[in-house]
Amino acid sequence: RLSGMTYNHRTFSLGNAVEDIIAGELHSKIGVLTSDFYLATVNERYMNCPVSKKQSRGFTLIELLVVIGILAVLLSIVLIAINPARQFSQANNTKRRSDTVAILNAISQYSADNKGSLPSQVTTTVQNIANTGADLCTPLSVTVQYLSAFPRDPLVSAGAQITDCAVAYDTGYSVVKDASNRVTVAAPQAELSETISVTR
Repeated sequence: RLSGMTYNHRTFSLGNAVEDIIAGELHSKIGVLTSDFYLATVNERYMNCPVSKKQSRGFTLIELLVVIGILAVLLSIVLIAINPARQFSQANNTKRRSDTVAILNAISQYSADNKGSLPSQVTTTVQNIANTGADLCTPLSVTVQYLSAFPRDPLVSAGAQITDCAVAYDTGYSVVKDASNRVTVAAPQAELSETISVTR
């Protein structure tokens, strides 16, 4: 017997039970239809809607030119700050300072070993240290090895050191002495308007 059963905290008859069953099935059907309609609406609105032209367009030519212009300006600023040419020139001048000191040291050692006499090639006239000028390669590198290899200016033969004094050579450096036998070795090809010379 159904008349004595409780359903949803209330007593009902068989007729009420049937009505509730029918109402429940109808509510379920309506829920399914509502859910299907909602999904179809969402799909139509968000999934299948056409993309606007504003969303699909790429960069314009003007925008690309502006970006390229900005990058070019930044690159120019970096190159000016770094200035590779100046860096190379400074490195060359550093080598010239080292070379002139090395040559003058070799001349001083020669003078010390020869009771204060300088190489005969060093005169009171400024001469280029070369086989056609002040030929110091042999007395400083061959007769006595004050220099294992004769240095050369970075702009002369790419700065390659001279190891054979029998061939024609040019160091790119100059040498001169004054009346007191003070010797000056200079680098005439110094860059960046610098004057590089050492006297002793």
